[in-house]
Order: sequence, then structure tokens, then C-alpha cells
Amino acid sequence: MGTFLELCQKRRSIRKYTAQPIEQEKIDYMLRCALMSPSAKRTCPWEFIVVRDEAKLRPLTGCRTYGSQMFATATAAIIIVLDPTLCDNTWMADGAIAAEHILLAAAEQGVGACWCHVHEREGAPELVRRLCHIPEDKMVLCAIALGYPDEERMPYDLDKLKYEKIHNEHL
Repeated sequence: MGTFLELCQKRRSIRKYTAQPIEQEKIDYMLRCALMSPSAKRTCPWEFIVVRDEAKLRPLTGCRTYGSQMFATATAAIIIVLDPTLCDNTWMADGAIAAEHILLAAAEQGVGACWCHVHEREGAPELVRRLCHIPEDKMVLCAIALGYPDEERMPYDLDKLKYEKIHNEHL
């Protein structure tokens, strides 16, 4: 097993997938990691919907005019839904942290993944709500496409990171 830095370095957004299904154990692993993600006051305002049915996966390509085409070849997706009444305006951050746990866990398992932002985007929440029967009192943050990579992305080059974005004491 490599270091956390190496995992972050190799985790890239993968948008093309093979037809090989993802083993349930790997999906379960990703979800366990998400369930351990931090949330404000440990409210755990998130819920996760695993989508494998092609009748629900393929229509997700239409949730955005750009940035959702990866669902055309994905073999699974995880929808992150949140209950905003459980926290003090932190539901979006709590959901984003859970999503990052899923993305890193997928990379560790050799599964390709890509975040698709849904909240307040081009009718995307309505489409996802309809497909997955999500009630109006819940917020849909994102859909994460999953599949075994059918493209190769190079790891981040540590020498090319934007170190100028790091500041000490003041901006």
C-alpha cells in the first residue's frame, strides 16, 4: 500500500469505463469510507443511493449539458443526498467531504470515478429526483459515476502543482 500522497496523486477524474461490473465488495468499501467522513456535529446528514440499473444510469447523461457524459459507460453511480434540517448550513460541505472519501476509496480499489455536480445545475436535481424517487425535502448534491477505467490518466506531477497558492500568515 502506498502513502496518502501517492493515492491523491493517482486519483484522477475518469470519464470512460469498460463494461466490467464493479464487485459489490468494492462498492461496500466506498460506502463504508463515506459513512466515516466527518460532518458538522456528527449529524451525518448524508444518504447514498447506489445506482446500477442502466435504465437509471444512462438517463443521467442528460442531467447536464456538459459534464455528465461519463454516465453513458458507467457501470454504477452513487448519488449523494442530504437532509439540510440536520445541520447548520453545512450540508453541502458535509456531502462534498463524503464524496471525496468515495472518490479516494474508488481510486484505492482501482475503480475509476468522476464527480458530477447536481445541486442547482440545469435541471439536474429534478432529473435525479425523478429517477431515484428522492423527496423534495432532501437536497441532491452530486452523482459520482463509477466503472473500471477505459482511459489512462497520468498521475499529478508534483513539480507542477500550484505551490504559489500556498501562503503563510496572510494572503
